[in-house]
Amino acid sequence: MNVSTASKPGPVFDGVNCAQMSVEQMQTTLNGGVSAINYTAISPFADFDAARGQLADVLATIDDMPEFARVVTTAGEIEAAHRDGVVGVVIGAQNSLMVETDLKALQYFYRLGLRILQPTYNEQNAFGFGASFTGDEDQGVTDYGREWLRSAEDLGIVVDLSHCGHRTTLEFAQAASAPVVISHANAYEVLPSPRNKTREIVKAVADTGGLIGAVMYSPTVRWDKRPTMEDYLDHLVHHIDVAGIEHVAFASDISERIVEDPEEWNNSYGPNGMYPKMVGHMGSWFNYEDRHNLDYDSLAQTPGIWDGMRRRGYGEDDIEKVMSGNWLRVMKAVCGD
Repeated sequence: MNVSTASKPGPVFDGVNCAQMSVEQMQTTLNGGVSAINYTAISPFADFDAARGQLADVLATIDDMPEFARVVTTAGEIEAAHRDGVVGVVIGAQNSLMVETDLKALQYFYRLGLRILQPTYNEQNAFGFGASFTGDEDQGVTDYGREWLRSAEDLGIVVDLSHCGHRTTLEFAQAASAPVVISHANAYEVLPSPRNKTREIVKAVADTGGLIGAVMYSPTVRWDKRPTMEDYLDHLVHHIDVAGIEHVAFASDISERIVEDPEEWNNSYGPNGMYPKMVGHMGSWFNYEDRHNLDYDSLAQTPGIWDGMRRRGYGEDDIEKVMSGNWLRVMKAVCGD
């Protein structure tokens, strides 16, 4: 591991962010030292019309608070936002349903700032299979999915394989001609959730020049009890051991300041929700109030990750790569300077 003395802190990139888009939340984000986010601007279940409306609302909200946030589309713009003390918002989406019937619509969303995109969420669509499909249920990337991949690469959109099933993830990575990412998934060998990624997958993504972001989402961290920062760090360190420090990042994936009805949450994403393969192993501790990591329920606590890496012997150069250096490299390679 490299050891050096850090000077001025560099940018910190949150690999997936689904918190509230508001002045208060952007202030919290900046207070946590986070200067750029891959923001889920479109619902995973949105068709073209719904996605267009959702993205318009997000862009309008960002435009109304220029002193706190701005849309960024390149590595250089991320660094400029950091220098200016505002959150650089990379427009992202966790599914491609909105372009399922017409791939040419990708250009529309690209022109509105979309730069990070997943082919599937947890479900099956025209491009491939999501994480709900395990073993032989996951039949991999479709021919149309390969067209989707080429279209995204030609435009300069970062391909994100976080919610794909294992076979679909591997086949997309093997077919890629540019760096791909898994913005938010943990280590399958540490916790065998279908949302986590195997050693083989992590290596395949690293071989493209891409990265994998260890994520705070509790059902991918620990099942038997509420996870802690140390549990999270176990996944981060495992990724580093498999892929190398140049191919690992972090992601929050917490719905900070978004107030949900606990019963509705339970029936959608909780123990009685629509993804039993992902949350069915969770202990009784997993409920709406305690769903987040014990040591991380706000982006304001992000510095605790870097402190944890220091405790485990990582130097400042290595920490900087996980903070943002690896993301900036991928963004430069795919989206430009």
